[in-house]
Amino acid sequence: QAQLVESGGGLVQTGGSLTLTCLGAGGFFSPYDMGWFRQAPGKEREFVAGISRYGDDIGYRHSVKGRFAISRDNAKNRMYLQMNDLEPEDTAVYYCAAKKRSASSYEYWGQGTQVTVSS
Repeated sequence: QAQLVESGGGLVQTGGSLTLTCLGAGGFFSPYDMGWFRQAPGKEREFVAGISRYGDDIGYRHSVKGRFAISRDNAKNRMYLQMNDLEPEDTAVYYCAAKKRSASSYEYWGQGTQVTVSS
């Protein structure tokens, strides 16, 4: 069964950096488009960044462009989110997600990892 496990969250000061990792278990990682989402308290979950199965198509939400970088290593079944210049507004639970290219929405979700940015 497909399983996604996030790690790397934590507490960091404004301007700091964190790298999140998503491990794909169950042997399903490489054929799927992958993405990072986040949900802050009292807010809806929002798209942060996405990467196609071969990494040739990448997209970001406007507020993280130039600060966050998404990447993947299919040989290691891992996806990463390098987050720099973090702001208090980035505080949220971050989720990784996967979908088939033909799917209209993300089908598989991890449990999330908390990122807290202190001011």
